[in-house]
Amino acid sequence: MNLITREALLSFRRTRTLSALSVTTIAFALFVTGLFGLVALNLRGALRQVAERVQVIAFIKRETPSQQITAAMSDIAVFPEVLSVQYVSETQALERAQRELTEFQDVYKDLEVNPLPPSIELSLKPEFRDARHAAAVADRLHGFEFVDEVKFGQDWVQRLDSLRDIAGLVGLAIGLAFALVSIVIIGVTIRITVLQREREIHIMRLVGATDWFVRGPFLVEGAIKGFLGGTVALLLCASVFAAFRAQRIGLGVGLRFFSPGEAFLLLLFGVLLGFGGSLVSVSRHLRHV
Repeated sequence: MNLITREALLSFRRTRTLSALSVTTIAFALFVTGLFGLVALNLRGALRQVAERVQVIAFIKRETPSQQITAAMSDIAVFPEVLSVQYVSETQALERAQRELTEFQDVYKDLEVNPLPPSIELSLKPEFRDARHAAAVADRLHGFEFVDEVKFGQDWVQRLDSLRDIAGLVGLAIGLAFALVSIVIIGVTIRITVLQREREIHIMRLVGATDWFVRGPFLVEGAIKGFLGGTVALLLCASVFAAFRAQRIGLGVGLRFFSPGEAFLLLLFGVLLGFGGSLVSVSRHLRHV
């Protein structure tokens, strides 16, 4: 293993220009993949923030005894989909409307009777913030005799579900496309290295070297190039992310960079691409030697 690693490092020294070109090529291939990953990551975060607004609201009949409402809220709180339950009185509903619907403030000031009913507002757990689960919760709420009407913004929740599905499919398709392009680019750069050392490989085969002994230095070299390329790609992504946040301060709030675990996955992806590209290129060459 030490011999294979030493040979891989010597190959870097013997072919400095080609090695630098390979690392640069891998870095830019992973840089594009990393940028797309950042966009997908923050888009998913934005959709998650929008989904936090998904609520199921049960409007209560007036004159319903408070004891009955309290008992019902205890039952509703144990629904598997429910994160929290909040009671909103008529007065609180009117104050909220006056505060949030500023265009109707004059109308609310002249009211002699509060037209807004009390309600129970349910926040759902993250995994249940979709139209299907919200509708299921709404159906159960209809079972309480004091509930007059239940709303959860069905139309916009369904649109949110569609947007999440589309974003997921598009993200998967583009991500796979970038990954395939990266594999092809890395394979070509490693292939150039293999062809440059064709005579050396031929001599090794003549003296009895096994295929895996021949492959070893190239595989280690490919993994090292993938790691270096991934490191450069991460630095480039960090620079672009920082520049974007600096120029888009308002939009930059809430954006996030890769977590340590996600950054490690990008580096691991680079190592695997370098290793896999080397394996394919060397194996193909050995079949014709």
